[in-house]
Amino acid sequence: MKMWLLFSLLVIISFKTCLSEFTWHRRYGHGVSEEDKGFGPIFEEQPINTIYPEESPEGKVSLNCRARASPFPVYKWRMNNGDIDLTSDRYSMVGGNLVINNPDKQQDAGIYYCLASNNYGMVRSTEATLSFGYLDPFPPEERPEVRVKEGKGMVLLCDPPYHFPDDLSYRWLLNEFPVFITMDKRRFVSQTNGNLYIANVEASDKGNYSCFVSSPSITKSVFSKFIPLIPLPERTTKPYPADIVVQFKDVYALMGQNVTLECFALGNPVPDIRWRKVLEPMPSTAEISTSGAVLKIFNIQLEDEGIYECEAENNRGKDKHQARIYVQAFPEWVEHINDTEVDIGSDLYWPCVATGKPIPTIRWLKNGYSYHRGELRLYDVTFENAGMYQCIAENTHGAIYANAELKILALAPTFEMNPMKKKILAAKGGRVIIECKPKAAPKPTFLWSKGTERLVNSSRILIWEDGSLEINNITRSDGGVYTCFVENNKGKANSTGTLVITDPTRIILAPINADITVGENATMQCAASFDPALDLTFVWSFNGYVIDFNKENIHYQRNFMLDSNGELLIRNAQLKHAGRYTCTAQTIVDNSSASADLVVRGPPGPPGGLRIEDIRATSVALTWSRGSDNHSPISKYTIQTKTILSDDWKDAKTAPNVAPSDVGGGGGSNRELTITWAPLSREYHYGNNFGYIVAFKPFDGEEWKKVTVTNPDTGRYVHKDETMRPSTAFQVKVKAFNNKGDGPYSLTAVIHSAQDAPSEAPTAVGVKVLSSSEISVHWEHVVEKIVESYQIRYWASHDKEAAAHRVQVASQEYSARLENLLPDTQYFVEVRACNSAGCGPPSDMIETFTKKAPPSQPPRIISSVRSGSRYIITWDHVVALSNESTVTGYKVLYRPDGQHDGKLYSTHKHSIEVPIPRDGEYVVEVRAHSDGGDGVVSQVKISGASILSPCLLGFLLPALGILVYLEF
Repeated sequence: MKMWLLFSLLVIISFKTCLSEFTWHRRYGHGVSEEDKGFGPIFEEQPINTIYPEESPEGKVSLNCRARASPFPVYKWRMNNGDIDLTSDRYSMVGGNLVINNPDKQQDAGIYYCLASNNYGMVRSTEATLSFGYLDPFPPEERPEVRVKEGKGMVLLCDPPYHFPDDLSYRWLLNEFPVFITMDKRRFVSQTNGNLYIANVEASDKGNYSCFVSSPSITKSVFSKFIPLIPLPERTTKPYPADIVVQFKDVYALMGQNVTLECFALGNPVPDIRWRKVLEPMPSTAEISTSGAVLKIFNIQLEDEGIYECEAENNRGKDKHQARIYVQAFPEWVEHINDTEVDIGSDLYWPCVATGKPIPTIRWLKNGYSYHRGELRLYDVTFENAGMYQCIAENTHGAIYANAELKILALAPTFEMNPMKKKILAAKGGRVIIECKPKAAPKPTFLWSKGTERLVNSSRILIWEDGSLEINNITRSDGGVYTCFVENNKGKANSTGTLVITDPTRIILAPINADITVGENATMQCAASFDPALDLTFVWSFNGYVIDFNKENIHYQRNFMLDSNGELLIRNAQLKHAGRYTCTAQTIVDNSSASADLVVRGPPGPPGGLRIEDIRATSVALTWSRGSDNHSPISKYTIQTKTILSDDWKDAKTAPNVAPSDVGGGGGSNRELTITWAPLSREYHYGNNFGYIVAFKPFDGEEWKKVTVTNPDTGRYVHKDETMRPSTAFQVKVKAFNNKGDGPYSLTAVIHSAQDAPSEAPTAVGVKVLSSSEISVHWEHVVEKIVESYQIRYWASHDKEAAAHRVQVASQEYSARLENLLPDTQYFVEVRACNSAGCGPPSDMIETFTKKAPPSQPPRIISSVRSGSRYIITWDHVVALSNESTVTGYKVLYRPDGQHDGKLYSTHKHSIEVPIPRDGEYVVEVRAHSDGGDGVVSQVKISGASILSPCLLGFLLPALGILVYLEF
């Protein structure tokens, strides 16, 4: 019992000693140890703009503020940047909420925000404005009567009383309450000023009118004195043209808002009103209402910005009005800060990026006070840097806040939470990575040993920056006991594991390509050798998707009779089973794959859309569409006929009646005339011995030269003549023939004989290296007008120039992208100007080197932890090999499972937060990014269900045990 008490005392003393190393600065922030489970304030509710009715009977107003924190936060409030005296009877606090008793406009109107703090730091809420709403009554004076001739337009003015806010709605009473005027094509009530407009007055309009005004913000309505309207009879009403009296002004709207434009015209007859967006189509969310007088655009977007026009017209004339809608945007996060832990003495770049219109500016608060503007970088961090940070993005339309806590870590190395695996398996000839992941801050130094032998980097062995040990081309002698030693200025630790070498898995009998007909069976062989101490499984995939033998057991079967054999039998194959089949033999240590293609051939599908046209005494014209060829080219169509006198179908014979199309040509080599056309498909041959007759002559010539082309599938003829001058114009035409006769000639086309090849070389050739496999080549054009294209030749230094690759681009291009290059390789590049006659001399040869390959190691995702409404995905840093490009960041794709598109994030950190899926599963893909391109992808699936990852559980249980013990 005494020994246990002594041990408990030692643990408590040690724990207190550890805590004593953390220094407190400026009231907030400190370093953290493994036992530190507290956190700074995180807002769950913040104050919002509030309008308090001056006539409210409640006698109080509440501004809300609630944050979660450990320990619990302390709240205080500020108004117009001055502290609120919470000891006054006028104020009280309910939790973090501020209650103002008997609010007074002179004392209490202003801008408020709340501060929440604990020993980890302080955060400031968004600002909220407290305003006082009112709607005064109309003046008591009587309003004069209005006399208007019938057929004339008129306006009754509302002239609303003083009020706040300016969100009034207007209606008009007729004679008594609650009889309201119904708006129609002739009568309109503007919601901008409240006036009543009548396009032309009728005798039925006689009556007493009152403007009825409502304020939804303070739930109050008032109405004016009645205005008598007296229409004056006319023997004949005079028509007059449309006159727009309700005109909308230029509007500044925020993206996502609803925008309303009003347009109403006086006139006799009543004008029709039309809307349009000048030079552009109307937005898809636009809606016209109130007999055409109101245009509403819902959820307006940036592309909806522009000039809008309304036009009023009757049979006496028209009137137009235009104004512009400017669409801007509230700030929105592109990338914001999250809670972060960094090692003491390290550097921190904290990206905080927002978009909006105008572009937002960025400023920072630390523990509620102004700290920095623009990009935030911290160097050689100390405990003084710990605290609560807020990144604020703001423009003229408002501000958004991102809050995060920065903790500074200072911990002695420990493997308690993540010891090395006791047994690591690796295949002979393969590659293994033994991880060393202690918890330590600052980052420790790493040293590896095998037995008593210290390990250093070599051609086969690499110690990564994160401490992992990589061994390549594994041999039997690599088996043994490996120890990782770590040390920082807080202490030392080590962990040990045993590497066991297994026989590699190899495909010894690979599947081979097969070609079968619909309904036949096919066998895909697959056998493998493997380590007898391991279990072997075979996985078959079809076009990249794993075959589910439980669902596909009708057509797919496996041969379980043979050991070490994964033979696949495809029964009664159909057209849909054609594709690539891949056999993967795998153990828990490694795998090996081999693929083969299966072709399933079938008869052509039936032609479709058969139509009979041009019916004559002895012939008809038939047209139809192609059916599917089912992996065998359609060689011909057979047309059969029968008469009412016979039930036998007989093959039909026809003569061509369709002329070749797309007749053209030109170009070619010197002294050549190239003529081209689209060959007629076989359904238009209509008989045997099919061919073409090509006719051509100089443009001003009189005699046609004719040539017979007997190949029915060709669409090209080249005429050579040494006396032919370059770029000479010719007229050409083509017709088809068969054993029944000739068809009609095509339309005559004008082409030119070949040009001379260019004589100049492109200048100012340059190269920009884009990645490990891509470069961009640019050049200046030659001045000759006969250039039709540019040719880029490139070859690797280890290849011969004769094996150079070629890329051809149009003559208007000044650059080209070369792809699929080898990484870290010297290339030579030259550019030539070309036309149909050939290519000119080459430019000066350019020498360049591609970048190193992107990282081959995928990021290892170590946890996906659900935190509130988001998942936190964490992965290990990827360290590039010596022949690979250095990792500059990570790309994260967040997409629904089964889809390829999603939201792409970029980050320099080793973790990211993504929202919890509302329904279904989502996939998070992580890949390293470098100058050489993107690396190999790792992925994890998440769903809306509650998930506690095994690695997190393993982290929490020991920690919980420590906490419980220390509490005891």
